[in-house]
Amino acid sequence: MELTEIKIGLTHTATEMVTAKNTAVTMGSGTLSVYATPAMTCLMEKAAAEALEPLLPEGWTTVGISLNVAHKAPTPTGLEVRAEAEVVAVEDRKVTFAVRAFDGREEIGSGIHERFAVLRDKFTAKAEAKR
Repeated sequence: MELTEIKIGLTHTATEMVTAKNTAVTMGSGTLSVYATPAMTCLMEKAAAEALEPLLPEGWTTVGISLNVAHKAPTPTGLEVRAEAEVVAVEDRKVTFAVRAFDGREEIGSGIHERFAVLRDKFTAKAEAKR
């Protein structure tokens, strides 16, 4: 299967508010009440996944296969975070994104994220076979 609809330069944005629910202390990734790195990386992945989903053939989805990011600045509760994902490469079923996150004042994170297109039912069956 080729990802002919997915082009370099495709972008998508996802946003969320920083609340007690997605702070480092609540998520267990630290002891401070600031936006957690796992929350930021999840938002980056969400932006990338949402960019691809409407362009995939019926029965297909994507899964994250790698993520290499730097979390550069803290964000307190009450601010909105925006994650941007931009396609920088497409190789067969693998799509590579440049990802960045912002909190309204500055860039708080950036990196590279890769996703791989899979048949939804086949992938789920493979996972379920581990039971």
